[in-house]
Amino acid sequence: MRVGILALLQESNTFIPQQTTLAHFEEELLATGEAVRRHLAGTHHEVGGMFHVLEEAGEEAVPVFAARALPFGIIEGEAAERLLALMFEALERAGPLDGVLVAAHGATVSEPFRDLDGHWLSELRRRVGPKVPILGTLDPHANLSPAMVQAADALIAYRTNPHLDQWARGVDAARMMLDTLRGRIRPTMAAAFPPLAINIEKQHTAEEPCRSAYERADQQLDDPRLLVNSIVLGFPYADVAEMGASTIAVTNDDLPLARQLAGELAGYLWEHRADFLGTFVSVEEALDQAAALRGPVALLDMGDNVGGGSPGDGTILAWAIHERRLPASFACLWDAEAVARAQALGVGGQGRFLVGGKTDPRHGPPLVCDATVMGLYSGQFEEPLPRHGGFTRLDQGPTAVVRTEHGLTLMLTTRRMPPFSLRQLTAHGIDPSSLHLVVVKGVHAPLAAYREVCQHFIRVNTPGCTTADIEQLAYEHRRRPMYPFERETIWSPGS
Repeated sequence: MRVGILALLQESNTFIPQQTTLAHFEEELLATGEAVRRHLAGTHHEVGGMFHVLEEAGEEAVPVFAARALPFGIIEGEAAERLLALMFEALERAGPLDGVLVAAHGATVSEPFRDLDGHWLSELRRRVGPKVPILGTLDPHANLSPAMVQAADALIAYRTNPHLDQWARGVDAARMMLDTLRGRIRPTMAAAFPPLAINIEKQHTAEEPCRSAYERADQQLDDPRLLVNSIVLGFPYADVAEMGASTIAVTNDDLPLARQLAGELAGYLWEHRADFLGTFVSVEEALDQAAALRGPVALLDMGDNVGGGSPGDGTILAWAIHERRLPASFACLWDAEAVARAQALGVGGQGRFLVGGKTDPRHGPPLVCDATVMGLYSGQFEEPLPRHGGFTRLDQGPTAVVRTEHGLTLMLTTRRMPPFSLRQLTAHGIDPSSLHLVVVKGVHAPLAAYREVCQHFIRVNTPGCTTADIEQLAYEHRRRPMYPFERETIWSPGS
């Protein structure tokens, strides 16, 4: 049997004016044909799991297309059209397929198609026809749409945040594909869409309230008629009609049961909706708390969450640390101009820097400081362990490490890099165990790496395009009414 593999992964933040271009995909991953296998087979990514199962079973895995870009603004129209053209040209070259495995993010927005995942999955269905099974994976930060559900036979969301089970979910999808093609099962999917936006601060799956929700999902799996279920937490930084939480149930040819179980799981989320509200800690409160704690203490900069599409040059926390003259502190900022300044000074050189704060004023003004250049690096490093995102080879571009006279170490990068790996620090001469404060531009994803060294984590309610206080964002396209924006919203499964 010939099973095609396609992947299109990008999380689109609509609250920043900058757009994602084709160059962003070319920097990260844009491949067709056998290049897909070379990039993703053997990785911790879900596509790595798909390749593994098909090859182990002796079936033909047909690599078709894979594209991935870091979370950022919506995909510009020309780039979206080019991506789809490449995808479907590669699909045509692949020849007849018995099934198609897909890896979709689920929160991808483009200029011509606000629900880009729903659009490309629907077009894929049109091209392969109604009888070829389409099964795949979703990021739990997807904004699931009815179009996605209608186009695919089964979609499986990762069950962990940080996302450490991507490979396992790819394995699940591929095994389900084999059982489908061998006539053992007929996956039948239903979804439920409560009008609920889950605050990003409450989306850590090992902590409450998510932990109990996933326990409820696991209890459903005791029913042998249920093949798989998913909680889709949603991505609140995409202002689209589909924004919000959802649930999925996939049965063996039993649509009424799938609808019932998806509705029950959605009903649990709705019943506990107040538990998913954010509890916000200010910058000053966070620094006061950290002062009384044994380090390293991770200050999670929620408003400048690179993994949620933010620019990564927010200076709010760096300014506060600098003004308090707090020693043994660290922050990473995206700033190619500051890197060039450090390169001109050379290692050991001293000078004045204007660091960060160059994207827009919401993320703070440039940090003005006198600093010494501690090191200059290529910015390339590898992560051997399963981490959020599932990738092993990383490149943040030419990198400089500088240190202020008060002991604030700044890593300056020419490419945005989410803090998913401790190798980002250790490969650039920084010992995280020697630090007291570590500014980490994320919410939950960095925990997989940083919990190895950090004693405490404080989620800080900083301003920015990924602010945890989502009620401050100016939505134009979301559903109305919707909790928590309209607290009086009434909903029940089946309504």
